[in-house]
Amino acid sequence: LQKSLSETFGVDKYSRARKEVLTYMFSRPMQMALYFCTGVLDDETLFHHYALNVPFYTHFTSPIRRYADIIVHRLLSASLGTRPPIKMEKEAIQKQAEHCNDRKMASKRVQELSGDLFFSIFVRVRP
Repeated sequence: LQKSLSETFGVDKYSRARKEVLTYMFSRPMQMALYFCTGVLDDETLFHHYALNVPFYTHFTSPIRRYADIIVHRLLSASLGTRPPIKMEKEAIQKQAEHCNDRKMASKRVQELSGDLFFSIFVRVRP
C-alpha cells in the first residue's frame, strides 16, 4: 500500500501535501486505543494488541505529557513494588480512564475537522 501511494504522489510542489493528506485519510479508520482499568473488565481478550499480536499490552508515554500516562506509570510502579499502591478504587480509575478517552476523542475529532477544512481549501485552490 505504501509503495502504491508513493507512486501516486508525484513530484510537483503539492506532492508532500498530497502524501500527508492521503496517508492521514487511510489511517483514519483504524481503531483508536482506549484507556481502561483492567480490574473492571472480565474479558482478557480486550487486553490484546492486534498489530503487535501480544495477549497483554500497556501503552504509555512520558508522564509529563498526559494525565493518563501518569496514572499508568504510578500503577505500573506500584505493581512492581517500587512505590506504594495508589489509593483509588478501580471504579474511580475506570472513571478517570473514560474521561481521558472522551477528551482524546474530542481532540481527535477537532484534528479531523481541521484536516477536512485544509483538504477542502486545498482542493478549491488547486487548478
